[in-house]
Amino acid sequence: MKSGIHPELKKVTIHCACGAQWETHSTRDNLHVDICSKCHPFFTGEERFVDTEGRIEMFNRKYGKFNSDKLQKKQTASTSAK
Repeated sequence: MKSGIHPELKKVTIHCACGAQWETHSTRDNLHVDICSKCHPFFTGEERFVDTEGRIEMFNRKYGKFNSDKLQKKQTASTSAK
């Protein structure tokens, strides 16, 4: 390896929003995460809604009109078939 071009690897503690913390090696000083394996619904088996920064609302605002158009077409097709 060339000397002087690689970042220094140091021991850091990662802190999760749930209060869990663990040590690892990183080139950064402070690491804070929002969700970890101790509180993530996939690993805990709990059914919990995780929405970061309103992404679902943003998706519905952007693409919601397409779902309502499809629903209206489906309803008119089912009424005309009767």
